[in-house]
Amino acid sequence: MAAEPRFIGSEIYRGSCYGPWHPLRVPRVSTVMDLSRALGWLGPERFITSPRAKPAALRAFHTDDYIAAVQAAEAAGAVSDAVRARHHLGTPSNPVFAEMFRRPATACGAAILAGELLAGGGVIYSPAGGTHHGLPDRANGFCYFNDPVLAILSLRRNGAARVAYVDIDAHHPDGVEAAFGQDPEVLMISVHEENRWPRSGRLEDCGAGQVHNLPVPAGFNDTEMALVLDQVILPLVADFRPDAVVLQCGADAVAEDPQSRLALSNNAHWAVVAALRPLSSRYLVLGGGGYNPWSVGRLWTGVWATLAGAEIPDQLPEAGQAVLRALTWDVRGRARRAEAHWLTTLRDPARDGPIGADLRARAAVLAGRRRAWA
Repeated sequence: MAAEPRFIGSEIYRGSCYGPWHPLRVPRVSTVMDLSRALGWLGPERFITSPRAKPAALRAFHTDDYIAAVQAAEAAGAVSDAVRARHHLGTPSNPVFAEMFRRPATACGAAILAGELLAGGGVIYSPAGGTHHGLPDRANGFCYFNDPVLAILSLRRNGAARVAYVDIDAHHPDGVEAAFGQDPEVLMISVHEENRWPRSGRLEDCGAGQVHNLPVPAGFNDTEMALVLDQVILPLVADFRPDAVVLQCGADAVAEDPQSRLALSNNAHWAVVAALRPLSSRYLVLGGGGYNPWSVGRLWTGVWATLAGAEIPDQLPEAGQAVLRALTWDVRGRARRAEAHWLTTLRDPARDGPIGADLRARAAVLAGRRRAWA
């Protein structure tokens, strides 16, 4: 019998941020840890402190020169113009900050460890993971290293020959597709907002491997995600018969997030988390995007509840509410007030709606491709 689900985290995320004006200035992983503990869902027997990946481990995907450049930038607190141009370090998206090597290397350490721990089956949650834009020789889209790629490589080294990677972040996982887009032993499914940075992941982009991109329109709602889950994601993953499933569960596709125009509630994410679990004996769930501190903290805590079999209460106990009340969020220099239900509940109201004809047609294209490839 597989071990109980385990949560990999670290205190490095509590005091570390990309800078006072960066979208990733908000606390995220520390909120999930604190809220899960306040609700009694995360005892010490389920928590694993993440190791930090060493440069030798990062070389499985990243180049020596790039790893050394990130380390040097952290040590110096600055980069040269040449390093900025070559490696995209010290830019507004990928700034120099105090833990710019140690923080992403810790997420990568969790990803590599997860692959090892799942050799015998089980469920691992690493909310600090999901940095799916990182490229071998440069930072990209807030991502210095690519922990989903390293997780997949670790899973394969530890006996999972076929890995299904599902990504429901609002942004297309261009770094993961660059790594595995030509690999028939990695199934990639991405549901992301169309015309949103990095503006890759077109419907027709399928490569030589098992790539299925579904760009969705602004306003994408819970009903539409349910259709995509039932008609696209679950059939493709089931047909692939993976030895492991990796889900990137970015929280930036919810209505309150400032970095997308999608309109999901957190219920949609939790439904995907629950539905994928039976499809493989190895299951790794990662975080990703998420830039509203209340919505991302609530969503990712609900992911852990879903994996751990905890019942989500209608009203949070006082200890849970205190965690959420302690959060602050400045938007363009002005404090954003929390909506009342962000402080007292985990579950959003459902955001159901009509299924757009264009979305239905795109889902049918992927369903038809599945039948052709089956």
